[in-house]
Amino acid sequence: MERSKGYALMFLLGAFVAGGALGFTADRVMDAKHGRGDRGSRGYRQRMAEELKLTPTQQTSIDSLIEQRHRQIIALYKPVQPQLDSIAILARDVSDSTHAQIKKLLDPDQQQKLDRMREAARKDLAERRGRDSAARGGGGGRGGPPSSNQPY
Repeated sequence: MERSKGYALMFLLGAFVAGGALGFTADRVMDAKHGRGDRGSRGYRQRMAEELKLTPTQQTSIDSLIEQRHRQIIALYKPVQPQLDSIAILARDVSDSTHAQIKKLLDPDQQQKLDRMREAARKDLAERRGRDSAARGGGGGRGGPPSSNQPY
């Protein structure tokens, strides 16, 4: 009975990770098709300022409010961050296992392409985390609230 529960949990976790990977990929494709390359808080604020035609005073007030709320959110994550880091490590292990299982289904050429796709997705994610971290004033990545959009 215990073994079947473990298998069920691993299946659900694998499905969650695979769904996340598909969602991540679909999001990237849709953003590219619709010209929304500017992501993250800074891009959203800029788009908001343009679309709402904010005055400089409004923009400054809104930026201040968003920064204040962001600091509050960071404070909320602080007590649970060690658990989130542990979960991120486990999720990476599941991701690696899923990748290995997918590779077994592919021919050598497809395996190489899959490896390149995964590496590109991880590099893109790391760059986005770096940009998001820089926009927040550093300390992002694993140190801030999780954005676990790892490619499977």
